[in-house]
Amino acid sequence: MKYAKKSILLFLLAATPALAQQKITLEEIWRGGFRTQGMDELTPMANTNQYTVLNTDWNAGTSTVDLYDFATLNKVSTLVDSKKFGELHGIDSYTFSKDEKKILLASNSEPIFRHSFTADFYIYDTASKALTKLTEEKVQEPSFSPDGSKVAYVYNNNIYVKDVANGITRPVTTDGKKNSIINGVTDWVYEEEFSFVKAYQWNAMGDKIAYIRFDEADVPEFTMELYDQGLYPQPYTFKYPKAGETNSTVTLHIYDVKTNADKEIKLGNYSDFYIPRIKWTNEAQTLSVQVINRHQNNLDLIFVDANTGAAKVVMNETDAAYVDITDNLTFLNDNSYIWTSEKDGYNHIYHYSKTGKLIDQVTKGKWEVTAYYGFDKKTGNIFYQSTENGSINRDVYKININGKGKTRLTTQAGTSDAKFSPDFDLFINFFSSATQPETFTLNSSKDGTLVKEILNNDAILQKLAAYKLSKKEFTTITTEKGHVLNTWFIKPADFDATKKYPVLMYQYSGPGSQEVANKWNEINDYWYHMLAQQGYIVACVDGRGTGFKGAEFKKVTYKELGKYEVEDQIDAAKVIGKYAYVDASRIGIWGWSYGGFMSSNCILKGADVFKAAIAVAPVTNWRFYDSVYTERYMQTPQENAGGYDTNSPINFAKNLKGKYLLIHGSADDNVHVQNTMLMIEALVQANKQFDWAIYPDKNHGIYGGATRLQLYTKMTNFIKENL
Repeated sequence: MKYAKKSILLFLLAATPALAQQKITLEEIWRGGFRTQGMDELTPMANTNQYTVLNTDWNAGTSTVDLYDFATLNKVSTLVDSKKFGELHGIDSYTFSKDEKKILLASNSEPIFRHSFTADFYIYDTASKALTKLTEEKVQEPSFSPDGSKVAYVYNNNIYVKDVANGITRPVTTDGKKNSIINGVTDWVYEEEFSFVKAYQWNAMGDKIAYIRFDEADVPEFTMELYDQGLYPQPYTFKYPKAGETNSTVTLHIYDVKTNADKEIKLGNYSDFYIPRIKWTNEAQTLSVQVINRHQNNLDLIFVDANTGAAKVVMNETDAAYVDITDNLTFLNDNSYIWTSEKDGYNHIYHYSKTGKLIDQVTKGKWEVTAYYGFDKKTGNIFYQSTENGSINRDVYKININGKGKTRLTTQAGTSDAKFSPDFDLFINFFSSATQPETFTLNSSKDGTLVKEILNNDAILQKLAAYKLSKKEFTTITTEKGHVLNTWFIKPADFDATKKYPVLMYQYSGPGSQEVANKWNEINDYWYHMLAQQGYIVACVDGRGTGFKGAEFKKVTYKELGKYEVEDQIDAAKVIGKYAYVDASRIGIWGWSYGGFMSSNCILKGADVFKAAIAVAPVTNWRFYDSVYTERYMQTPQENAGGYDTNSPINFAKNLKGKYLLIHGSADDNVHVQNTMLMIEALVQANKQFDWAIYPDKNHGIYGGATRLQLYTKMTNFIKENL
């Protein structure tokens, strides 16, 4: 449950920067006046020590895929330029064939849900410079076979394979049907909560395709009205399993490309389960499958023999609360594998044999591995990102697979992220902090030594100097109950400790999330600075349930989503209210999605602490949200009715004392507007006065055209009037 930032970024990149002004304005923020430079779609090559970047001229509507040398950072060539092909209206994304001689280009993409989209796809041959349209229809998730001779894709819920040379296409499946059967791509809830769309994979020989089939015929339907569709609103209906309701029935299949035979794999004696990941191992006829129970606290890693269909559990992981799904599973040459787990209380890297026997716990300590970058087979080194230097910071490390020789490769306090060269000799470091906008540097993987700066954002620092903004202050708050919580403050630049200031608290608070992080400004930070210029203090507190401080801190909220998180926000507000420079009678709170659920609960359960609250796209009743997410943290409502009901804002409308602004998009496929409509009804029946706004045909992100400007103007006015 997150509100999308990618679409906002695209909006900003497409915008025209505003002229510098002494005072930050919403118009300047949402016209992209504070955007920074980046390296879009940076992809390390697999066969040469080079990388590609998708460079886009937003004004001209053209794109190029450019090739660069890792060692020198010099541009080698432009692989493809959209303006040379009239049929290619820009490039939205691209993927290479295994030999990197062909490229699949996506253009005219149309989003479906958060990650899924259809597009016009083209095959570009880098040698002949020929561009060929894959299909006449817009399709989903195409991918080359390992030898580049074929392309598989999904169209209308069926998988197809096209021969690149002769153009012949044949179906892998034929039973796909909207709101009934899906082959090769995920249903709504898998896409949203397991974060993947493509549910099929070629094996290394290119003679097998493994795929997941979703039978969603019995999944309850949800219908949204779309208003801008003509004289009459049009219904949009899709399958959405709410907590405790029927999920899709999933089955695993392996298709033999040579014989055209399809085999359903019998995974074992499972019922009501998920298949959140499939991945071919380094043995071409062995497929790995992750199967997890509906409670998501018991996971099996299964190896399947693609020829015989035999399935064998090689590893099992259980947890008293839940097991997180990741993309970190990596198979080595001997088919042993890298795995990450929280089983010692913190997320760490483990090395298992191909039979599932633990060889070694590679990383150890009271800190978290936050990203796994890869394994260098020539040195035996693993590269990863961690919080070893503080939970609000991120650094890049290497360590040998035997757990020895750990080396910190980045040294600046802040957030470092990395893209490694194919030979693992070099990496591009993406670094930022609260005081330093993102910089891109080339570094040695041996010891982190700086080789060369690629790109900086000094221009934004120079621009911001005229605004005289205060620095984001990082600290901790200790509540009366003794909980130590990461916190930041943004204060007015002319802050006077003898004055009394109103405070706006922001939080998200969802399981495993983090908002108190030492990194450069997100777009909301400029809004907070604008409010600080107008005399407000803005604060953010990461309470219990948030991430990167160990499993115990994160999973304390199990079966009680909203209980401890709300306690911590209320208790933190009480601490802040005792500061000599804070007006305790003017403390407000706001949030979006899970944060809106939280701000709603805070003003209802902390009615004597918070004067005002804004809730954007909130869950108001956990029974209305999807099965995978909600049950992971709460089990089902049939099993845990008390946990659902005592933490759902809709049941406490009678407690409202302060000012409350409720906002939702009518076409939110994620957190349905039903949450807000029934919250409104509960408030009406409790005879409570409040403000609300519905944004027609807007999804969970509530954006498009002037929408964000109008929305943030509304929220700003609400804050000014009520704090």
